[in-house]
Amino acid sequence: MGDSKNSVSLDIETIPLKGKEWLVKTSKGSVSVFVSGDQEKSALVTYPDAGLNFTSCFQGLFSRPEAASLLLNNFCIYHIDAPGHELGAEEISPSMPLLGVDDLADQVAEVLDFFGLKEVLCLGVTAGAYILGLFAMKYEERVIGLILVSPICRAPSWTEWLYNKMLLNLLYFYGMCGLMRECLVQRYFSKEIRCSTHGAEPEVIQACRRFLHERQSVNIMRFLYAINERLDLTEGLKKLQCKTLIFVGENSPFHAESLYMNSILDQKSSTLVEVQACGSLVTEEHPYAMLVPIEFFLMGLGYYKQPLCLPSSSNGSNSVSPPSRSCIAPELLSPDSLGIKLKPIKTKATSSKSPTLT
Repeated sequence: MGDSKNSVSLDIETIPLKGKEWLVKTSKGSVSVFVSGDQEKSALVTYPDAGLNFTSCFQGLFSRPEAASLLLNNFCIYHIDAPGHELGAEEISPSMPLLGVDDLADQVAEVLDFFGLKEVLCLGVTAGAYILGLFAMKYEERVIGLILVSPICRAPSWTEWLYNKMLLNLLYFYGMCGLMRECLVQRYFSKEIRCSTHGAEPEVIQACRRFLHERQSVNIMRFLYAINERLDLTEGLKKLQCKTLIFVGENSPFHAESLYMNSILDQKSSTLVEVQACGSLVTEEHPYAMLVPIEFFLMGLGYYKQPLCLPSSSNGSNSVSPPSRSCIAPELLSPDSLGIKLKPIKTKATSSKSPTLT
């Protein structure tokens, strides 16, 4: 564990996530880490997309009881926010040097050192997926596996570079204005959910807009600038050996980029899941589509899902155990019902036949 003299520990509670937030001091500046679960268990590190923090990026997934029975049963979760993206963050001082993507990846390593973590499973979304992918390249011996959502891995195209420059100018001159929030919402969510025909805007979109409105525009500028100056990871990823599970919404702006990343990874250790009618932020838009693939992926790494059903409390307790897969109608967990296209997931099974999801 880290030395309390080098960090500030704040007890906070979020719904549905409970844990402790640490402000960890690194050589690249301070970074917020929200720790949820038993720290004696294996570690799962998350990193959100630009403009988001762990609650706005991962709450949809981790609030599912099925995800809790699978992830919290096996892991202690370390949610790393990009510098200045945590709730209540102050504006980063102009005197602080700009961090590049290498700095952010090294910062992840320093966070692991602080908590005494030797190896971790990584879960990142888009910009966060790039940071964790780069971290895995630089510190492969510390990575059990990668779960990447709508990842990017190449240098930005001229189109993306110019678009991001426009966003940076918007942030600089107008802050987190309505147009900026709309551009980010389009980055995260598909047209299907943004343009709902049911009248009222879905709650997940409303919550995202409220969250973005409260962000410090300077802090988002710094992260977006680092991502816009990123380098191509192709050659390094070709040599990456850790098992990787990639999710991408078929309507994500980064769909082609995610398919490319999957194509350059070792096909024996990489699996692609395309989620239909979904944007980049699969963790919030269609989190149920992630559950079965993650379960099979973790089985291949030697983890298991807690086999608990919803009990009728005979002792007066108000506690409710998360349902196991066997408690849910099979048709609700089929790939077709979840709106996903699956390829075979490789496992460590000694049989020559690898299980497939059907």
